Amino acid sequence: MLYNLNMSKTKQNFICSVCSFCSPRWIGSCPECQSWSTFCEKEIANFTKTNLNRTVTLKSLSDKINLPERLKSNVLEWDRVLGGGIVPGSLSILTGDPGVGKSTLLLQIANTLSKFHSVVYVSSEESLDQIQLRAQRIGCQNSDLKFLDNSDLGIIIATIKTTDTAVIILDSIQNCCIENGNFGSISQLRDVTFELMRFAKQENRAIIATGHVTKDGIIAGPRTIEHLVDTVLYLQTDDKNQIRILRSVKNRFGSVNEIGFFEMNCDGLKEVRNFSQQLVADASNAIGSILVSSFEGSRPIIVELQALIIPSNFGIPQRVITGIEHKQVILIAAILEKYLHVRFSTNDIFFKVSGGIKLKEQTTDLAIALSLLSSYFQKPLPPKSLALGEMSLTGQIKPISQAQAHVKEGRTFGIEKFFLAVSQKIEENKKDCVFLSSVYDLLKLFPE
Repeated sequence: MLYNLNMSKTKQNFICSVCSFCSPRWIGSCPECQSWSTFCEKEIANFTKTNLNRTVTLKSLSDKINLPERLKSNVLEWDRVLGGGIVPGSLSILTGDPGVGKSTLLLQIANTLSKFHSVVYVSSEESLDQIQLRAQRIGCQNSDLKFLDNSDLGIIIATIKTTDTAVIILDSIQNCCIENGNFGSISQLRDVTFELMRFAKQENRAIIATGHVTKDGIIAGPRTIEHLVDTVLYLQTDDKNQIRILRSVKNRFGSVNEIGFFEMNCDGLKEVRNFSQQLVADASNAIGSILVSSFEGSRPIIVELQALIIPSNFGIPQRVITGIEHKQVILIAAILEKYLHVRFSTNDIFFKVSGGIKLKEQTTDLAIALSLLSSYFQKPLPPKSLALGEMSLTGQIKPISQAQAHVKEGRTFGIEKFFLAVSQKIEENKKDCVFLSSVYDLLKLFPE
């Protein structure tokens, strides 16, 4: 039994304009989101059961298909994060904190893409004059790039249908509205996203939209539209520097957690292709400092870990840790104190990851331990040292996966010494490798 899409019967229901909760009668407070006076009366269509006797042809995954050619922007960091370029017929969302550079980045990408493809930049927030001022400042004045300043989604879609536009940039999706919709509500945002997705698939046009985030760093509410779109990109930054990190957290056409690096300056965002080389060059042979390599997407990134251990002047020692999981550093400190009898529990621990990178892999255990011990004993490690290894609760140092790729990347950027687990398999020259079996071997690196 199928459902007829041409509905003849309707009924009146009340819909919450904030969370889309449905009620058969009007009520003052929404039981779902606790909002007051948000219910609006709407006609809801009933599906009538009819036997349509309609069938479709089943297909096999082994059938030959014509894969669409990706649209490349020639901005390598952008193309890498998207998995090789923009896929026609896809809907992508770029989000991030206010002022991080979302509009600037998309304007630059639109300007570059317009040299090879038909691109329309739609602004639902700013006027054409405001966009022109930004375009002049960052040098995005390609005459082939077309602009539209309108927030009515119906007008936007009707206008683009009359053109052969391949890519539509929409800034922003929250400011778009549908006729007779509740502007700014979550239900309106869902409707706009659904219409954009349907338009992208039917017309085979690629759409990239910006989305605002809440204080918790999520898109306009609890994962409101992330499940509806093909790709979700986050543009992040560390307030202490000008580096912007573009990260994919969802990608139906490529790997997730792929990252790209950009640097903000007066001319806009410039891609940083050799970010590891920049961090290695800036790394100092200071006490408490060591390098570590971590896979971000499809490539290893080399960053510097820095530790500072000082006697505590308070009843409870401080633990200030940024750029890495707080509990991971505390766990490694506890293992070292248990087996090596170093008194971390009576000292303040300050720990950070340079470059604004946030590390999540367990391959950093050994590097954390060496950084803490270097600061505790006040003795530096060998210059340009890189550590790779996991650490068990029994104090054993374990090998990691893909160590060969980490070592190869490190040698490319001039790393001179590698600290690895004794059971780690390295195919190439091992003269620059130091193999460690347990936490007791770490003491040999800090002779009295």
